[in-house]
Parts: sequence; structure tokens; C-alpha cells
Amino acid sequence: MALLASFSIPAWADTLDDIKKRGKVIVALDLGSPPFGMFDAKMQPVGSDVESARLLAADLGLPLEIVQVTSPNRVPFLLTGKADLVMASFSVNEERKKVIDFSIPYGVIQVVVAAPKKIDIKDIASLSGMRLGTTRGSTNDKEATDQAKGAEIVRYEDDATLNTALISGQVNVMASSTQVMATVNERRKNDPLEVKLVLKTNPYAIGVRKGDDALRQVLNDWIEKNLANGKLRAIYAKYNGAELPTDMPK
Repeated sequence: MALLASFSIPAWADTLDDIKKRGKVIVALDLGSPPFGMFDAKMQPVGSDVESARLLAADLGLPLEIVQVTSPNRVPFLLTGKADLVMASFSVNEERKKVIDFSIPYGVIQVVVAAPKKIDIKDIASLSGMRLGTTRGSTNDKEATDQAKGAEIVRYEDDATLNTALISGQVNVMASSTQVMATVNERRKNDPLEVKLVLKTNPYAIGVRKGDDALRQVLNDWIEKNLANGKLRAIYAKYNGAELPTDMPK
């Protein structure tokens, strides 16, 4: 409990105070979003966000309780108090910052358009008339909607459903992450996807409620420490097959 004990609590109750009194930390995780969150062969939660959340709970000296979310309900679950914080490849953007706060980033994710080699996509205009699969309510959805004006956007409820659609050929062009593409290609070896366009590179961070400044400070210190000692970098590399940038955005 050393991390928790080092922070004084304001007179008004906040989430950090609630966590201390409860004796466990409740983290919202998307378990339908490989490689960030998924189930293994024994139906146990695994993934880079899952392992990062377990590291956080261990450093806090508290048990971890996982609350499962999808992209569209990450913010509602946080705002209604169903979780203390959200670790679910939660990209930082201005729209979300209007209603919640974020820690400093602990990872990055690119929004890409990917398709098989045989599909010719040279620029954003090439997507006109194409069916473009994405995950509803995600930053991938936002970028696809904002940039691919002429495309038919096909929205799936979570990354796992999008993966299934891409593996089965229901849709062959996606606006998602390189991590999703890699997961799909493990089961689409005869006709793999490749990156055609990079729409945006987003840092992702831990989401907290507005005003939870004490909790956010604990999380910022924890992220800085575990980026510096290499633990968060090792988790990212293990699941994403790539290294984090040397200088993470703040």
C-alpha cells in the first residue's frame, strides 16, 4: 500500500479514497480487443492492458477486480461509477477530455486502413464506395467517419466481432489498429491484410473521472516509474510486437 499511503486525500471524498477504504481497485478492461484484452484457451483474461492492470494493482498492494467493457461503454461505465478507472486501449482525444480526465500515456496506437494486397488503396479518396469495417465508438470509427467520406462504414460492436468479420471475409477493408491487423492475419494467412494508409497515431492512457486529481497523480507517477524501469515497455513489446517510442508523449 506504499503508493497509496504516500498521497494525502482531499477533504472531499474521491476515487482514491474509495479505493483505499474498499481495499481493492476496480479496473474496466475491454476483453474483446486483442492484443490489449482477450481470453486465453482457459478463458482467463490476458493481453497488454490486462497485464498492465495487474502490475498496477500489485504495485498498489491491492487485489484487482476486472469489469468488462466494450469501446462504446468505456466512458459510461466510468461516469456511472462501475469502475475506478479504465485501461482499455483508451486513446486520448479532445472530445473525451471534455467529460473525463486521462493519465499521461503508457502506450501508442495507430489508426490505419488495412486491406489485402490485391485491393488497391493509394489515398483516402480510393476508399470511396468501399465497405470499411471498424469498431463502433472507437477513435478508429471517428477517424474513418471524418476522413473516409465516400466509404460505407460498417460498424461492429467490439474488436473481436470486427476480427471475425475480417477473418470470414464479410468485410475486407478495415479502419483499426496494427494490433488488430496482426491478430486477424494470424487466422488469415492465405490473404493477409497490409497497411495501406495511416490515418492517425494516438497515445493511449488511463481514463479517470473529472476531479480525481489524487488518483491521476498516483497513476502518472506509476506510469513514469514503470516506463523508466522498462516494465510497461516490456509488456507492450510482448503483446504488440513492436517497441514503444523512446520519448513517450505527455
